Amino acid sequence: MEKFVLSVLVENHAGVLSRVSGLFSRRGYNIDSLTVCETGNPGQSRMTIVVNGDSYILEQIEKQLSKLVEVISIKHLEKDSTTQREMALIKVKAEGTERSVIIETCEIYRAHIVDVGIKSVIVEATGSEEKIESLIRLLEPYGILEYVKTGLTAMDRGEEVM
Repeated sequence: MEKFVLSVLVENHAGVLSRVSGLFSRRGYNIDSLTVCETGNPGQSRMTIVVNGDSYILEQIEKQLSKLVEVISIKHLEKDSTTQREMALIKVKAEGTERSVIIETCEIYRAHIVDVGIKSVIVEATGSEEKIESLIRLLEPYGILEYVKTGLTAMDRGEEVM
């Protein structure tokens, strides 16, 4: 199984997200990650969809998506020709001397402390999925209380606009 990233430009109106996600569930495909945001054109949104499968599954997903009236364009984003990022908020126990070690660890990963409590801190990290997972592993010994991730977002490096 391989991970595929699709950038899907859609019309920006109610029900489009439901139709796209319904397409996946009806065919038994799982969405690993889904991010959606309005583009510079308020009438359009861009979906970044991450799925696992083989080339046959990718082909089927692309064919089914292209049948939806609201889908304007679909592009398979190759890792080596795109910039891909994820953002995470990580709440970590941070008491006493451990707080300074956590802060130093965050500096190495260019992560930021965005909230400080009496017994915890919230760290914001942006980067590749591997970088986020690595930071989480390093913070685990201090006690991760909770974390959330945005899911992958990606943009083609080429000059052409989708």
